[in-house]
Amino acid sequence: MIKGLKICGISDPKTLTYILNHRYKPYMIGFITNYEKSRRFIEYDKLQNLINIDKKNVNFVSVLVNPNDEILEKIKDLNFDYYQLYDVDPERTEEIKSKYKIKIITALTISGKDDVVKYKEYSDVSDIILFDSKGYHKSESFDHNLLNEVPNELNKMIAGNIQIDDIPSFKNKDFIIDISGACENENGKKDISKIDKLLNLSAKI
Repeated sequence: MIKGLKICGISDPKTLTYILNHRYKPYMIGFITNYEKSRRFIEYDKLQNLINIDKKNVNFVSVLVNPNDEILEKIKDLNFDYYQLYDVDPERTEEIKSKYKIKIITALTISGKDDVVKYKEYSDVSDIILFDSKGYHKSESFDHNLLNEVPNELNKMIAGNIQIDDIPSFKNKDFIIDISGACENENGKKDISKIDKLLNLSAKI
């Protein structure tokens, strides 16, 4: 069975409140913290107000692309449980984890086997390894069969344009499933009816 579900790219209070009050809450919720190219990016002041709430035992994740010291200092006291790091080398990852006493999700963007095996460089410092597509902010996909040789004992998450109806296919996989675009309408906004479907479905897997 899957290890849990992460809904990423939440940016408004109504959607966040709905998720936190759902019968089947996800394991994690992600917030795009410093990547302005993403339509899901949240300005700091809005982010600060959005997540200053009772998380109801859901882990809050700050999604960061190659974060500089300025943004890390800015968010260090916010209500986050994990930093999800893209484009950060192992040494910098260790530095961030040690300085801010935060759990780390290392995001690797995958197009081939050479990208997959990079997890070995991060396995000692990262709490979770996320395997994502190269076009992560565009909800693109990659061949999930590339992960077949990743050891079961690795605490891992998978993303890359996963659709709600794909969830049953992960029934016997030990992944955390990371979904964003599949929960959005044609305008790129989170759709509560799709989130409800996702949460109800994942509870059965």
